[in-house]
Amino acid sequence: MSAYEFLAGSYDELTEDVDYASWADFAEKRFAGCGRTVRTVLDLGCGTGSLTRELALRGYEMIGVDRSPEMLALAAEKCRDLPGEKPLLLCQSMEKLDLNDTVDACVCCLDTLNYITTQTVLNRIFQRVHLFLNPGGIFLFDVNTVEKLKGLNGQVFLDEREDVYCVWRTQYEGRHRLCNYFMDIFRPDPQTGLWRREQEVHVQRGYPVEELRDMLWDAGFNRPHVYGDRKEKGPRQGEERIFFTAEKAGGKGNGKGA
Repeated sequence: MSAYEFLAGSYDELTEDVDYASWADFAEKRFAGCGRTVRTVLDLGCGTGSLTRELALRGYEMIGVDRSPEMLALAAEKCRDLPGEKPLLLCQSMEKLDLNDTVDACVCCLDTLNYITTQTVLNRIFQRVHLFLNPGGIFLFDVNTVEKLKGLNGQVFLDEREDVYCVWRTQYEGRHRLCNYFMDIFRPDPQTGLWRREQEVHVQRGYPVEELRDMLWDAGFNRPHVYGDRKEKGPRQGEERIFFTAEKAGGKGNGKGA
């Protein structure tokens, strides 16, 4: 089974400890420092739309993109009660991003880009984001560090909630910096009441800081900057999650263009 096809129904329950308000706070601070006023925001790899919703509640015009129709269906339901214009949700692969207009900012959070396991595809994603950003617009993303993924090798994790039981094992392949997550997910069947088991395999790749910085430059971005996990300063030694920001060349103003 493909990643998130079965997990989608339990994703929010398994990630209920994620402080999306804190993530949005960090994003807004970065927006304030970019070269333009941020009104329109693309949430790339938006999943079930928790961050999309949080930013929409703060007044941003949101576009959510994800390749999983199951996740997007949950995002649509989650955003249904939002006042005013609802976020536009698009089912697309990130490397094939195609918008009708440009945006002021793009966020790609919760280690979404670690799921891109080839540099060629990640280069293409950076290029597509650059294409659809307004001049002076900002690109913000985070990744799990190579050190974190390496440290997960051989670990077994258990996550038990009222309606889901998840066991996952990890295996790290050092040559390609790939971390494989083998997940067994148990959920009760609403028809029979019996627990149903499904298996998914998730794969993440670790990218060194300099490699990501070079890829941003190659895609046309300026001022790439690295932060610790939602911190105002650079990452410390052994940081498990780091954030990047980069800008598209341009200045303040409201002009559209790619």
